[in-house]
Amino acid sequence: MNTPTPGALAEKILSGVGGSENIESLTHCATRLRFQLRDGEKVDQAALDALDGVMGTVPQSGDRFQIVIGGAVAGVYSDLMNLPSMTGGATPRPPSDAEVKAEIRAKGRGRFAWLDNFFEYLSDSFRPLLGVLLGASLIIAIASMLDAFGLVDFRSADKSATWVFVDSMWRSVLYFLPIMVAYNAAKKLKIDPWVGATVMAAVMTPNFTGMIGSKTPGVTTTTNTTLGTSESVAHVFGLPMQLNDYGGQVFVPLLMVALLALVYKGLKRIFPENVQMVFVPFFSMLIMIPLTAFLIGPMGVWAGNGLGTGLSWLNGNAPIVFAIVIPMLYPFLVPLGLHWPLNALMLVNINTLGYDFIQGPMGTWNFACFGATAGVLLLSVRHREKDMRQTATGALAAGLLGGISEPSLYGIHLRFKRIYPRMLVGCLVGGVIIGVLGGVNTKAFAFTSLLTIPVFDPMIKYIIAISAAFFTSMALVYFADYRTKEERAQVNAERDAAEAAPGDKAVVPAQTVAADDRELVAVGAAAAATGASAGTVAKAATAAGTPVADEAPVAGKGLELTAPVAGRVVGLGEVEDPVFASRALGEGVGIEPADGRVVAPVDGELITVADTGHAFGIRTANGVEVLIHVGIDTVKMQGKGFDVRVAAGQKVSAGDLLAEVDLAAVRAAGHPAVTLMTVLNTADMTSVEPHTGQDVTAGTPVVTVRR
Repeated sequence: MNTPTPGALAEKILSGVGGSENIESLTHCATRLRFQLRDGEKVDQAALDALDGVMGTVPQSGDRFQIVIGGAVAGVYSDLMNLPSMTGGATPRPPSDAEVKAEIRAKGRGRFAWLDNFFEYLSDSFRPLLGVLLGASLIIAIASMLDAFGLVDFRSADKSATWVFVDSMWRSVLYFLPIMVAYNAAKKLKIDPWVGATVMAAVMTPNFTGMIGSKTPGVTTTTNTTLGTSESVAHVFGLPMQLNDYGGQVFVPLLMVALLALVYKGLKRIFPENVQMVFVPFFSMLIMIPLTAFLIGPMGVWAGNGLGTGLSWLNGNAPIVFAIVIPMLYPFLVPLGLHWPLNALMLVNINTLGYDFIQGPMGTWNFACFGATAGVLLLSVRHREKDMRQTATGALAAGLLGGISEPSLYGIHLRFKRIYPRMLVGCLVGGVIIGVLGGVNTKAFAFTSLLTIPVFDPMIKYIIAISAAFFTSMALVYFADYRTKEERAQVNAERDAAEAAPGDKAVVPAQTVAADDRELVAVGAAAAATGASAGTVAKAATAAGTPVADEAPVAGKGLELTAPVAGRVVGLGEVEDPVFASRALGEGVGIEPADGRVVAPVDGELITVADTGHAFGIRTANGVEVLIHVGIDTVKMQGKGFDVRVAAGQKVSAGDLLAEVDLAAVRAAGHPAVTLMTVLNTADMTSVEPHTGQDVTAGTPVVTVRR
């Protein structure tokens, strides 16, 4: 594959984002170019994704746009800034009269910035809960499968203590979801998250919920004989307060925290800094707990019930329309993070109606998405595309087993414009089938994967619909290809040329093996990093008097990458950054840090040290390229809280101190502190094996790399 020269790549990127006149500002972190554009509509995303040297693109709200480059980002940034048309460093130029008028008109229309902020608020309030929601849904799925096979009556009113206990394992997530949402929402709005959680917990204590339907003095309960429902009202300080069970409610904490943020920040302006720790939480609780109990709580319940009733009416009166709209909408909502409001409504339906009717049609979108990924996987096997095969395999496994669509979307579908139209046909087919067959319901919140099929009723209708969606998308993508004929011809020609190239493989001589007896991977990886062939590297080594083997690498246990920080090791799929989660920057791990000491995970040369201190790139003697990235979006901190102890070009050994980081400052700035470590040239390795789910100290092996 012919990689463009750095200057040529910079020119193509500049053209792809609409030229220098469309760039308001340009910065970079350790792996990405970050553009603030004047008009995001001018970006040719397909052309940018097709560039050699570009690993992916990430459109964002507010005309922001990211281009993932990898370890070479600093060089590409420098080339961009040195282009003649970028004179002035992409700083804002004085707006023209027409632009000033357009800006005024845009402000008059709102420019939808408030809408972006609203959906970001919703998304960030739910996204961190993805793991526990998925865990709860899988517990429900297992119990439902046992129920389907007649081994246990999952829905029985008189279940044994064993199954009551199993119920508590998943109900804990759904019942206490309001407290979790309140915590995340408060964190998003940059106030003390524990205050948000405490206010919500106050109306969920046994003392509070125990008054519902009780004979407590001051509590009256009335029964609606027509509807068969009852309502309890407590008279507190002489004022009537409607009592509700807020378990599983999501609108209440979202409304409450939005008001709490105003109160909390207002109190911080009133009280001196030396007494804020005591009086700001105290008065926040004193104000917000009564407001939530008397006003916000009932309002949130009414709003949720109203929305659920409206959707239920549409589902009951126009089921085909409803069943088609939901799966056709989701492919556009999920990439933007706008699907959380519908997910919230699912929880409302379960709490108010006892079942949900949105998840069934939504499942057809998920399986259409996974079907498109399966089509790409089959094509990658057929055309011997190693990189795409690895990407599609991981994305398909995450989808079918976990119900997670983001790896498919970010890793594949959004990169190739031919996939979406074919995937939408699968969504349409699945939605029509569910609508014609009369709808599908579920009594549990579940991620739509193979494992959660038993929670849907009627199950056979659901299976027919998702199967049709899956195989329709898969067939359309496979037979039409996700590349055009011209692109396919070019890619296959490049593949054939690469396969026909000399395949001499060289290894590092035995005497250079580190003292801890780690296996060193082949020098061919270094060739990939520099653009030379393995044979070229071998010849150079021989000319220098270094003995080089002619055959395959030495067999061994693999190169071990150790933890750069102490903490809890998690998979990349669990982190909040879609680029790392999609493995666009290679396979690796995330570590929730226990302290701020960041050390080298392997012996090698520091090829990148970010000026802001949040990222480091290390290349081993045999070409394994390792990225250490401290926190998410911490480039925005401009180095505050990062004490860097090394410089680019320096040789380091595993365990050497790279930086000391003030984790409290990172979290106070609203950034996740998770430290990420990936192998940037994963595609050149036989395997990169992360070891997750463990608590480690710095220096513990967490990733095994094999050639």
